[in-house]
Amino acid sequence: MASANSAEPSGPEPDYLPSSVRGAVKILITGPFGVGKTTLVGSLSEITPLRTEETMTAAGVGVDDLTGRAGKRTTTVALDFGRITLNPRLALYLFGTPGQERFQPLWDDLSRGALGAVALVDVRRVGESFDILGRLEEQRIPFAVAVNTFPDSPSYPEDELRAALDLLPDVPILHCDVRDRTAAYDLLIDFVGHLQSTAVLELQP
Repeated sequence: MASANSAEPSGPEPDYLPSSVRGAVKILITGPFGVGKTTLVGSLSEITPLRTEETMTAAGVGVDDLTGRAGKRTTTVALDFGRITLNPRLALYLFGTPGQERFQPLWDDLSRGALGAVALVDVRRVGESFDILGRLEEQRIPFAVAVNTFPDSPSYPEDELRAALDLLPDVPILHCDVRDRTAAYDLLIDFVGHLQSTAVLELQP
């Protein structure tokens, strides 16, 4: 299984957009602290992603809850940025948001102009997702919930998960191991399909 953190994209890297590209759309990758946002952007991006990760220090003790995340050593302090060329005329920009509450002003700035959002959820810590999902609903940003399937994640029926997250019926629930590049692309395809089906996004050849 390819990991975004251990393998670079194969082949020559497309640093520059094709000259045929005439438009771009913005998608948020959001969710609580330590849910896998940076990894997902890295798995999806066709260019080396921009990351603003910093090493966690003693200043975060008592502020950042590392319960169940003992191996986490860095945190995003501004954003992650990646890019995908959807077709010869349209590019998709991925903006990964910081997860901690103290970075909420940055979240608000990054969300402006977003066509939609993928909200990553860790089912071991469902309650940590409520604030993010609430913000998306308040700002009327179309979104899908993407369950990051950690190795020790329990499995719940969709109706139980939907009830636990208090989701409206039209919010898709998707599943993905964000370390797996193929699974990450399948997730994005499903989400783009959802945006198309709701007339939020029109893909032109």
